[in-house]
Amino acid sequence: MLAMNYRGPYRVRAAQKPYPEILHPGDAIVRVTRSCICGSDLHLYHGLVPDTRVGMTFGHEFIGVVEEIGSSVQKLAVGDNVIVPFNVACGMCAFCKQGLFGNCHESNPQATAVGGIFGYSHTAGGYDGGQAEFVRVPYADVGPTIIPDWMDHDDAVLLTDVVPTGYQAAEMGGIKTGDTVVVFGAGPVGIMAARCAWLFGAGRVIVIDHLEYRLDFVRNYAQCEAYNFRSMEDPVLFLKKTTDWFGADVCIDAVGSDASGSALQTITGKKLMLQAGSATALHWAINSVKKGGIVSIVGVYGPTDNLVPIGNVVNKGITIRANQASVKRLLPRLIDHIQAGRLNPKAIITHRVPLEEVADAYHIFSAKLDNCIKPILIPPSARK
Repeated sequence: MLAMNYRGPYRVRAAQKPYPEILHPGDAIVRVTRSCICGSDLHLYHGLVPDTRVGMTFGHEFIGVVEEIGSSVQKLAVGDNVIVPFNVACGMCAFCKQGLFGNCHESNPQATAVGGIFGYSHTAGGYDGGQAEFVRVPYADVGPTIIPDWMDHDDAVLLTDVVPTGYQAAEMGGIKTGDTVVVFGAGPVGIMAARCAWLFGAGRVIVIDHLEYRLDFVRNYAQCEAYNFRSMEDPVLFLKKTTDWFGADVCIDAVGSDASGSALQTITGKKLMLQAGSATALHWAINSVKKGGIVSIVGVYGPTDNLVPIGNVVNKGITIRANQASVKRLLPRLIDHIQAGRLNPKAIITHRVPLEEVADAYHIFSAKLDNCIKPILIPPSARK
């Protein structure tokens, strides 16, 4: 089958790989109809995530058609169109029973931290992902959700990660009616977090980024304020000033380890690898939020240390909430929001690229070319 193949930092290609096999009675094989490149995939692409092995197939955002099922699978049938959450979750461990599907204790040998994730290095279980024609889906009775007949499949593929992660970012912020919410990062997740902040009652939503085309997009899509930090002497000072010197009620870090904006963070975190990526956005979030405020983190950081101003967290009485989105828990309400017209996920898709051109797609997305917001990959069989 055709699949994305990782060859090292900044090097991916489309290549032939073996067709996946049923390895456990609870597995399913899914024929992929759409997959996405996520901003989190760029952390892998840039070499910022440990134990990302040559030969791996990325892709934790995909939908498709069930082609085969294991002997114990009861909730799926061959031919079902399914949303596959990015979490690989058993559904039975102590954490899954709490709805913490992103922290499953059985799907990842290194589950003292994150649970299993499709296509996201061996720190997240070593599962091949969905930037391929076919993918093995473990625990097939737990994660996959049948796509409603009325739903556009472009909306469905964004329910695998982008929409749930943006929504959970807002949810973890504990947003109350009238709150000022600042989102750092105008990538797909930041755009969705800004849009979802209104659903929780925000009175003011501000997005900070440095790419004008993304700032223009989020202004229109999320109906929010958006500012370029390159035009500011100090983003923290700007945000304090615009909030009557109190700070924002909620700050959301939707950037993670690839953040720009600080020479020190870039050199130590992205050039010399002395910390787990650049924590610039997290610094700004901690220093911009009000005393007693909440910082919500959905940007991806590696499992090693970061330079973070923990003293400010303590002295300001800040609550920090962070996690991988528990997609399965959120799907029912997000499907309802889409059906009611409150969310329009597919509007953020800007590029549809054949899987054969995956290397070009990564370059365009990574280099921020052609006003790219969100690219999706279409396998050959889905174009017939």
